[in-house]
Amino acid sequence: MTRIEARPTGFSLMELLAVVAVLGVVAAIVVPRLTGGSDASKKAACDTLQGNIEIQAEIWRHNTGSWPAATLSDVGSDVKYFPEGVPVCPADGTNYTIDSSGRVVGHNH
Repeated sequence: MTRIEARPTGFSLMELLAVVAVLGVVAAIVVPRLTGGSDASKKAACDTLQGNIEIQAEIWRHNTGSWPAATLSDVGSDVKYFPEGVPVCPADGTNYTIDSSGRVVGHNH
């Protein structure tokens, strides 16, 4: 009868180090892409909010005959225009302001 010797099962230290190195390289590539996308999406949201505020300012001007206050305090307090209040910039948390022509100013991300 032939006797079969059992080989030890498990991974060697070199195999484990190779796997850890590969995972490290993958993490170094993936993590910056995930965090960078968040900043880009916040800037895109800021651009969208700027456009929405300008549209609401135009509607306010059409309904009242004058532009809203530069701080948007008057249009912001009317729930017909901003039911949840005037939004803040998602990129840096600052308040939006408008100029005398109804354009959002101070947000050039």
